[in-house]
Amino acid sequence: MNRRLLHTPEGVRDIYGEECRKKQILEEKLKQAIECFGYQVIETPTFEFFDIFGREIGTTPSKCLYKFFDREGNTLALRPDITPSVARAAAMYFSEEDLPVRFYYKGSVFINNSSYQGRLKESTQLGAELIGDNSVEADAEMAALAVECLLAAGLKEFQLCVGHADFFRGLMEAAGFNEEAAEELRELIANKNYFGVEEIVSKFDMAQDLRELFAMLCSAYCSMEELGKARALSVNYPKILSAIVRLEELHKALEPYGIGKYVSYELDMISDYQYYTGIVFAGYTFGSGEAVLKGGRYDKLLQYFGKQAASIGFAVVADQLMAALSRQKIAIPVPCAGELILYSKEQYGQAALLAMELRKSGKAAELLCKDGAHTTEEYERYAKQKHFEKITVLEGEKDE
Repeated sequence: MNRRLLHTPEGVRDIYGEECRKKQILEEKLKQAIECFGYQVIETPTFEFFDIFGREIGTTPSKCLYKFFDREGNTLALRPDITPSVARAAAMYFSEEDLPVRFYYKGSVFINNSSYQGRLKESTQLGAELIGDNSVEADAEMAALAVECLLAAGLKEFQLCVGHADFFRGLMEAAGFNEEAAEELRELIANKNYFGVEEIVSKFDMAQDLRELFAMLCSAYCSMEELGKARALSVNYPKILSAIVRLEELHKALEPYGIGKYVSYELDMISDYQYYTGIVFAGYTFGSGEAVLKGGRYDKLLQYFGKQAASIGFAVVADQLMAALSRQKIAIPVPCAGELILYSKEQYGQAALLAMELRKSGKAAELLCKDGAHTTEEYERYAKQKHFEKITVLEGEKDE
């Protein structure tokens, strides 16, 4: 036997048994939280035409995509991100709809990361998209739903960090930075290398108010007072000012939800997805080196598919969330249900009839033939591992 066949490729893994069941329970909790906000489920293909995720869309770099060809020679790609697929479907089936459309989804995404990064190349995302609403109230709904999902998962300590894509873009434009300098700054900020940011900015001549705004990229959190200061400093920079005002409006729109302790504002929030145009946010908690939730506003994405519709959404990274819950010792209870029926070979007919009666009544039933190689304790341990509610040991007469 070729033992290599027993192993999965690097970056993917098998999930089975209790871990798999816990993941399903977690996903069901997230699904229920999202449905309570009025979202309806959608399924999109696992692979699409390459252009759905191409450079113009601003999703994942081509080198990180799994690409292949169909028999007609079209270039296809496994989806690295489900949002563009939902945007395409919404533009196709709701092209004339002028009222908001709310979708949620669950599925695998595939990103061909470098092996040294230690990330899964296939992961599960469960997310929501609000299409056709450009209001700050829509921003607030999505942020509140993100918090509700993390609470439903069982997290008690986490932070939803909120920023605005145009704060960084506005700084780049106001300072006249070229794409190369902007990309270098983007990478430094992503790595939290604020000394590097300060060093680059110090090399450029710029107005004092703009220099102070750049300094806010190096602040961990922004209070409402600091946002007010940023608003005063940005009066000469319309794009930056618009971003700050939107964050202040969002703060006010979130008040009815009562989730202030979970929300913080960070002006250095930068997403890998270039299609984000407004509010961007990410959920962080202990036990995960990366965000367990990522989202933002993408008001121009649907234009690529022929529909003008401002939109906002997020995705929960289920695998990261599972890891965080495990490291925080937050249990995902697996309910006990069903019945294990132990029988001797001669009692097979009786056992099968009993199992069928239980199944017809909606209960799970598993048949297991007793043998002399296993003790009663071993059978009990087996039933406990599989979370059976009851063990029935058949006694009495043999089958005729």
